[in-house]
Amino acid sequence: MKTIINTTNAPAPIGPYNQAVAAGNFIFLSGQIALNPDNGQLVTDDIKAETKQVMENIKAILAEAGIDFSNIVKTSIFLTDMQNFAQVNEVYGTYFKDDFPARETVQVAGLPKGVNVEITVTAVK
Repeated sequence: MKTIINTTNAPAPIGPYNQAVAAGNFIFLSGQIALNPDNGQLVTDDIKAETKQVMENIKAILAEAGIDFSNIVKTSIFLTDMQNFAQVNEVYGTYFKDDFPARETVQVAGLPKGVNVEITVTAVK
């Protein structure tokens, strides 16, 4: 059985998907980009601000599922320019206390809406 998870505190999906799906003890979040849920605008002032908005969107979806960053077991980070890795990593790291999740970071040719970073996570309750 699966349960759909959506919140108005994160951007609405821009395609045929949900913000997250719970299946058993796992929560699978769709990739998040830096869309501000309050005004629908992209946050692309700089890569740190963009990454912070992505992480805040993830935080809102996790909260809707009744969990937080400590429940994340796996993340995937997609960057359009690996030169941004250090700055993204700096912001990303502030959202975790200990026991970091498994992760990969890959450079891609393009991302939705021309953003620079997209992050997806898998968590466990």
